[in-house]
Parts: sequence; structure tokens; C-alpha cells
Amino acid sequence: MRCPKCGFEDSRVIDSRPSDNDSIRRRRECEQCRHRFTTYERREETPLSVIKRDGVRELFDRQKLLRGLLTATVKRNIPTSELNNFIDVLESEIRDAGKTEITSSDLGELVLKKLIDLDKVAYVRFASVYRDFKDVEEFSNELRSLSHE
Repeated sequence: MRCPKCGFEDSRVIDSRPSDNDSIRRRRECEQCRHRFTTYERREETPLSVIKRDGVRELFDRQKLLRGLLTATVKRNIPTSELNNFIDVLESEIRDAGKTEITSSDLGELVLKKLIDLDKVAYVRFASVYRDFKDVEEFSNELRSLSHE
């Protein structure tokens, strides 16, 4: 690790400990000028791609998903921090399954599967946009299936 003071490329680790956000905090000392500095190491993640219905691939955009969840949970008293945690868990599940790509339909179904446990009204709101109900009958069928669970 290059020293921020003198630029020397050798340093030694004095202390290492876990930090927040899945990182490791390392206290280092430059071998040349003895300047001490802190670095944070994080696991390098392979970008997660979403394959759209038309076959186009785009990077997973957590802000886009958060906007959809915020819309679905309007006036439902669900804090944004809980929605961010929801997305973290969702993203971790996809990565833990060893996937670097997921279809938008699989992603939507995964969101719905988890959202039903979080809030049933939010589930119906999200499903109405995601599943693009064509008429009231399709919407009613979804509500009936929800009430049977």
C-alpha cells in the first residue's frame, strides 16, 4: 500500500479489525517515513446484471428497485432503512446463489415473494405494476389468491 505522505510503496499492517459495511479496517505504518495511516478493504463484487424481457442486459440498479418499493409502500409506515435492508437481503440471496445475472421476471418474482411477508398491501401495489394487470378480473384473482394464503 502506497504511503499517502511520502509515496513509498511498502507498509506494514499494525492493526486489523472488522469495520461496518463488510469491510476490514487496517492501521498501517510506512516502512520508510514511519507515517501511520488507515485503509479499508472490501470484497470486490462482480457486478450483478438484469436481463430485461427484450434481452437487453443492464446493471442491477438498487435505486430503481428502491423507488419501486417506496411507491408500493407509500403511507404504509415502513422506514426506508427497512427497504434498504430488504434490498440488501435480496441482493445477497442472488449473489449467494452464485448468480451474476438474473432475468427481470425472476427478480420481480423474488421481490414479490419477499414483499408478501413484509406488507401485503405493498405486495398488491407492487404486483399491480409488475404483473401489468389488464383488467379488474386479473387484479381480483390476485387478491383472491392472496387472501387464501
